[in-house]
Amino acid sequence: MAIIIQGMSSGIYIGTGTNLGDREQNLADALSLLGLPIVVVSSIYETEPVGYLQQPWFLNQVICVETEFSPKKLLDLCQHVESQMGRVREIPKGPRSMDLDILFYHDLILDNPGLQVPHPGIPDRRFVLVPMNEIAPDFIHPVFQRPISALLSSCTDRSIVKHF
Repeated sequence: MAIIIQGMSSGIYIGTGTNLGDREQNLADALSLLGLPIVVVSSIYETEPVGYLQQPWFLNQVICVETEFSPKKLLDLCQHVESQMGRVREIPKGPRSMDLDILFYHDLILDNPGLQVPHPGIPDRRFVLVPMNEIAPDFIHPVFQRPISALLSSCTDRSIVKHF
């Protein structure tokens, strides 16, 4: 569970997703390849594709990790793991062996080319909000100043997200 200290949210959260190959094994492999201390892992959810619909359903999960890496160094690690796992970026929002997104880096707000934290798509993505709500419903989104549970309640995305 995420720790709330004096009204501030704490935790580094990464969203994982895969819809190619052995999806369940891909999730396990990604956690291993990241090599970071894991604080908590959500259940695995099976989710329908959003955006590009002509592809297999995904397995998604959210993890909370500990690291001293900067956000940029963490992004580099995530992209390296994606590459090791055979990720090819051919179709935007298309099929992928592994997708690792930095969702939150504590309460940091960062808007740089190639790296936005918190991830800008969070409020509109049930496949992120449902697993995040499982492990950190009280985590306060640093931009919207609302807990994850409230963002999930007001999310307009109606795509299917179910326990795997």
